[in-house]
Amino acid sequence: MNRKIINTNIRFNLDNEDDRKAYEYLQDMDRQQYKSYTKAVVIALIEHFERQQRLEADSYLETREKEDMFLKKVLDTIEQGLKTAGNIGGLIQLLSATAEQQPEVQTNTEDDNSAALLFADSL
Repeated sequence: MNRKIINTNIRFNLDNEDDRKAYEYLQDMDRQQYKSYTKAVVIALIEHFERQQRLEADSYLETREKEDMFLKKVLDTIEQGLKTAGNIGGLIQLLSATAEQQPEVQTNTEDDNSAALLFADSL
């Protein structure tokens, strides 16, 4: 098998915040997902430079991505609220049905009170 491999070194200056952060990512990376430093660096470089090219081609890409994420959060929140409201809505319907089944309590009117007083006086 004819493999073409290029070897290069990466130096991290741990006094530099970005270098230190990159080095910490490499140290803490998931070894199941990334089998080696090389795989992690290759994926990161490709994603970074492809994103830069997309941004150059479409200057509003980042804004739309943020808007799409915001819209997804709003829709998820509304959906979650509707699920909760659906449960509450069922409870409200149950309470409404129970209230409709209860007999109405008659209230005394002024005429009823007068009739009762007349009756009491006649005794």
